[in-house]
Amino acid sequence: MSSTASEGAAEFGRALAAIPSPEINSIPIGPFQIHFYALCILAGVIVAVFWSERRWKAMGGEPGTIMDMAVWAVILGLIGGRLYHVISDAHLYFGPDREAIRALYVWEGGLGIWGAVPLGAVGVWLVARKRGLSMSKLAFAIAPTIPLAQAIGRWGNYFNQELFGRPTDLPWALEIYPTPEGHMRAGMEVGVTTYHPTFLYESLWCLVLAVLLAYLGRRFEGSLQGGRLFAVYVMGYCVGRFWIEYLRVDPANDFFGMRLNNWTSIVVFLGALAYFVWAGRRLDSFSTAVVPHGHDAGTQVFGDTTDSEKADEGTVYSAVDTDDSVFDQDTGSSEGAGTEYHPSPERSSSEGSTEDDASADGDEKNSGSKPE
Repeated sequence: MSSTASEGAAEFGRALAAIPSPEINSIPIGPFQIHFYALCILAGVIVAVFWSERRWKAMGGEPGTIMDMAVWAVILGLIGGRLYHVISDAHLYFGPDREAIRALYVWEGGLGIWGAVPLGAVGVWLVARKRGLSMSKLAFAIAPTIPLAQAIGRWGNYFNQELFGRPTDLPWALEIYPTPEGHMRAGMEVGVTTYHPTFLYESLWCLVLAVLLAYLGRRFEGSLQGGRLFAVYVMGYCVGRFWIEYLRVDPANDFFGMRLNNWTSIVVFLGALAYFVWAGRRLDSFSTAVVPHGHDAGTQVFGDTTDSEKADEGTVYSAVDTDDSVFDQDTGSSEGAGTEYHPSPERSSSEGSTEDDASADGDEKNSGSKPE
């Protein structure tokens, strides 16, 4: 913390302390510049993938599944995030005295979460569809990890000294300096050097949201399937983004007295709420496949069980290949759309027919150590 006071913010009071901004935002390595903004985004992605993998394995999924999906999710997410930013802030790149080529300079900042998440989800869906995996289960595994990635990635704005809030003299005010070329940064006021650290507000909000989602997933696992936990993430993020957006002073498109991202938060929140209610009435209709088509159902899904259920544990999930006639004859019938329940190897030698097992297992809750 720096004791430097806000020199030109007398109307706001004088800051007793302030968070200094870094003097550099990149480091040179040979002919390349490694930007801290990109490193923050990369660190967030790595942490999210690692945690998602652990949650997916705890649900009975195969190791490496999330890593495979992350390749497409990250590529499409970056494209979607940049497209949203460039479209919503087109005035920064197109027009008189603007360089359109800078729209491609992702390392300078500017990724819209409203475009990154939907297009990233398309990447996950493409891989899930090809392998016959449940998007419902994947969404449950991934939901808490996305806000954690956002919490880490937001620090890239700190190194770029961008997206700060209104002038303030609070002890945790953020010092903002002109560019190395001497230009005022977007949103700066003449003579004012301390502003609300909105990057920090959003980072902390997302961190709390990640912890809350992990808790809710463990506490209400059964009722938050079908993508409902992911919908809670979307609603929670929209609430935080709405009030944080009010503090920001960077140039933005305004409609009826509110910034574009405020309106986006409202629309997305209502959409997530509608989905949450809709999915809650159809929980039994979602696929539960966590093993790809054609793979042996050898991974056990563990979970909390009641005393009456302890005598019949070991349910595992696998996707059904409807084109495999031999498989269909062996199992007799399937339960749910595209999903069949199989007894674990430990039970197959002592239980009756496969049909009896499917009937018995269908009445029980999935068991498995809950995702972290």
